[in-house]
Parts: sequence; C-alpha cells; structure tokens
Amino acid sequence: MITISNLKKAFGETVASNIPEFQVNDGDILGLVGNNGAGKTTLFRMLLDLLKPDEGSVSIDGINPAESEMWKDSTGAYVDEGFLIDFLTPEEFFAFLGRINGITQEEVDERLKPFERLAGGEVFGQKKLIRNLSAGNKQKVGIISALFMKPKLVILDEPFNFLDPSSQNVLKHVLTDYARENKATLLISSHNLAHTIDISTRIALLEKGQIIKDLPNNEGSAKAELENYFETEAEA
Repeated sequence: MITISNLKKAFGETVASNIPEFQVNDGDILGLVGNNGAGKTTLFRMLLDLLKPDEGSVSIDGINPAESEMWKDSTGAYVDEGFLIDFLTPEEFFAFLGRINGITQEEVDERLKPFERLAGGEVFGQKKLIRNLSAGNKQKVGIISALFMKPKLVILDEPFNFLDPSSQNVLKHVLTDYARENKATLLISSHNLAHTIDISTRIALLEKGQIIKDLPNNEGSAKAELENYFETEAEA
C-alpha cells in the first residue's frame, strides 16, 4: 500500500524525517506515536504531497503523490481545519463533496447515516457554519469527510483531539468497523497512547524523525514496551 524510501526532511538544523525504508501493508491499522516533534505530521504531509521531501520518496500503491494525482481517488485524509470549507454548514459541505464526486443527495444522506452516533446530534441540523462549530465538532466533520468516499487508505492526524471521552470511544468503534467493512488501510497518529493501542494492529514509534520501533500489536501486545518508552522519556 505505502512504500517509503530514503525519506528525509529537515527544517534548518532540525531533522523532521529520516526514514531509510518503511512499508505499510494493505489492511494495516498503523498507529504512529511519539512525543512532540517526533515527525508524525511531517510524514503525513509528505504522504499527501503537502510537503516536499528533501530527499527520497513515498509511494501509494506504486504512485508517487508528487508525480500523479491518481492516488487521490483511493485516499481520504484529515490533518487539520484547512481540509474543511468553513464558510459552509456541514450539510452544505457534504452536499458539495457529493456533487464534485458525482453522488446524488440521496446517496450523500445514506453515506452519512453510519456517522450519526459520532456526530452526536451536535453537527447536523444546527444551522451553524463549520467555522462556528466547537473544535470537537469541527474534528468530527473532518473525520467523517475523510471516510465519506469510502477510500481504501485513510490518514488521520490526531483524530482524538478535542473530542470528549464518549466521542473518543465512539470514534474507536467507527474506525475499526470502517477498516473491517471496507478492507481499508488506516494511518493514525495520536498522543493518546491508550486509544492508539486499542485500535491499531501495528504501531510505529517515532523519535526525532526516525522510526525507532515497528511493533506488532496483537491484542495490545505493544502496550508494555510503549509505556516503558514513554515513562523513561518522561524521567529523562
């Protein structure tokens, strides 16, 4: 699904990414964890062709995102509020997504039904522009938009941010159900270690732009090693 080769990115003297080789397989739910500045968002931005690497390359199903846009048909992502059109209401935003993708309004409504519990009665029917929603409800709109076209690859940067505990738990079920039902590959970065362990089949630990551990996570098997790493870092 995703291949990374000799990928390097620096901002001045700060190394944001230095990954010689890494592979994400079809069907992985890959959790990316690491402290602030570890390089998670930088990696996502290079995957999505929002940031050019200094060296090396990434590919999605054999396609270099910098050289072709064909990967976009199979990829959904939400990194920040810049992915939203905030002068629209959520209803208008999804109607727009439907129109540009050749989907009828009836199908738009049908595609939104699985996300009603996540929306929690606070996103739709409020007659509010996206810009006037709370941070948590903007986050919900972004996550739903990433899943809306049923892509085979989903990239979410800190999806649990701004969500209340109930919504975080609902989101865990939404993501795992989505991956199973659509045979999709998910890449999720999060500072919430517990939630990441709960949903991921595999976890990559980043430190100063490098993937220092690539851990299988069968039934939470990565938990002890990750907790030990972060406790050690906190004590340092």
